[in-house]
Amino acid sequence: MTYTEILQNQRDYFKAQHTKTLSARQTALRSFKQMLIENEAKLYAAVEADFGKSEHEAFLTEWSILIKDIDEALDSLKNWTKPQKVRTNLVNWPGKSFTIAEPFGQCLVIGAWNYPIQLSFAPVIAALAAGNTVILKPSELAANSAQCMADIVATYFSPKLFTVVQGGIAETSALLETRFDKIFFTGSPAVGRIVYQAAAKHLTPVTLELGGKSPAILTPSANLSVAVKRLVWAKFLNAGQTCIAPDYVFVHDSIYEESIALFKSTIANNDYQLASKNYVQIINERHLERLERLIAKEKVAHGGKVDRNTRTIEPTLLRDIGLEDPVMQEEIFGPILPLIRYTHFEEVLSYIQDHEKPLSAYLFSNYQAEQNAWLDQLSFGGGCINDAIMHITNPNLPFGGVGQSGTGSYHGKAGFTTFSHLKSVFKKPNIFEVPLKYPPYTQTKMDWIKRLLKFS
Repeated sequence: MTYTEILQNQRDYFKAQHTKTLSARQTALRSFKQMLIENEAKLYAAVEADFGKSEHEAFLTEWSILIKDIDEALDSLKNWTKPQKVRTNLVNWPGKSFTIAEPFGQCLVIGAWNYPIQLSFAPVIAALAAGNTVILKPSELAANSAQCMADIVATYFSPKLFTVVQGGIAETSALLETRFDKIFFTGSPAVGRIVYQAAAKHLTPVTLELGGKSPAILTPSANLSVAVKRLVWAKFLNAGQTCIAPDYVFVHDSIYEESIALFKSTIANNDYQLASKNYVQIINERHLERLERLIAKEKVAHGGKVDRNTRTIEPTLLRDIGLEDPVMQEEIFGPILPLIRYTHFEEVLSYIQDHEKPLSAYLFSNYQAEQNAWLDQLSFGGGCINDAIMHITNPNLPFGGVGQSGTGSYHGKAGFTTFSHLKSVFKKPNIFEVPLKYPPYTQTKMDWIKRLLKFS
C-alpha cells in the first residue's frame, strides 16, 4: 500500500467522525496503554539491542514516561475537550463566545533515535488524545526499536487510525511530499529545516523539537557536591545522547579545581560501564568517530578512551576549554563534558545571549540576584535552577524549544493543544438586535458607538 493510499484511508476514517468523540479517544489511549504493558519486555529488549540500555534505564526514560502521559490524558481529556467559554464583549451583547479544540486530521510524527520509544510514541499519544489519525516514522538508526514499534502497533491498531512506516531518508522524503494536516518532528536543526521547507509547500503546521548546545553554570554559591552529582547524572545519562543534556559547564574560577575533583570522584562512584547496566553505547560508528574527533587529548581531565569493539566512550571531562575550541562549535550529543572557567557572571550570560537560543539551560546558584539575572536575560526552551533535565518529567510544564532549538511544545495539555486547532465560535440569540451597525449611517449612531466602545 502506498503512502497516498494509507493517508487516504486515514482521511476517510477521520472524515467519518470515528476519531473525534471522547469515547473514541479514550478507547485509543487505553489500547495504547494495554499495548505498552503487554509488550513491556519486548520494548526493553529492543532498546537494549540498539544501545545496550538496561531495563532500569529504559523503564525510567522510555516506558514509564509514556504510561504517565497516557494516564494524564485519560484523567484530563474530558475537561480538555469541553468547549471553553470566553468573555463576550459589549459590541456582541447579548451572545455567547467559546472555543472548541478540534483535531487537525492526518498527522505525521517523525521520531528520533536517542530515546526511540519515548520520542516516537509520546507525540503520538498527544495526537490520538486530540482526535487525530497518525502515521509514525521512527528513526531507522535505532532499527530494533523501530521494528518492535511497527510490529506491536500493527497488532493493536487499525492503520486507518495509527500505523508505523519504516525506512530511511528516501522514505521520509516521500512522506514529506504527501500532504498532511500536521507534522511533528524530533531531531537535528539541519533536518528540521528540511522538514519545515517541505511542509511549507502545503502550508502544513509543524512542531519542531530540535536541540543545540544547552549551557550549565556552576557558581560559588551553589551546593557544590549536590550540583556536581546532578550534572554528572544528567550529562552521562544515555551516554550523553540526550537533547537536553548539559552540553558544557561554565565553572567559576574560585571553585574550578575543586569541581573537577568532584566530577572525577562522582563519575568513578557511578561506575559507568556496560557491564554495570548503567551506561549505553553510542548509536553507531559514524557518531562514535564524530565524538572521538571532539576529544582534545591534551585537555582530558578524566576518561577519553574510545572502545570501538563495544562502541563506547568513557565519560570524559575536558578542562581549560576555550570558547573557540572545536568542541564548542557544535552540539556534542555524547559523553564529553567541557568545563570552562569564568570570572564574571554577566560575561557568561552575554556569551549565551550571543549564540543560538538553547533547548535547555541550567543554573546552579543559591544567590537570588544570579537566579533573577539568568531568568530575565536568557531565552531558552526550558530549564532548571539547581537541577538538570528534570523539568521534562513534569507534564504540567510544556516542553519545546525556541528559535533554532525548535518551535511549539508538547507534554500534558500542551501536547493536546499542539495537535488541536482552537476553533472560535460566537453564538447570537434572535431575541434582540442592536441597530447601530446597520445602515443608514448617521452621526447619532456614530456617537453611540463611540460611547459604547469608550472612545469618547
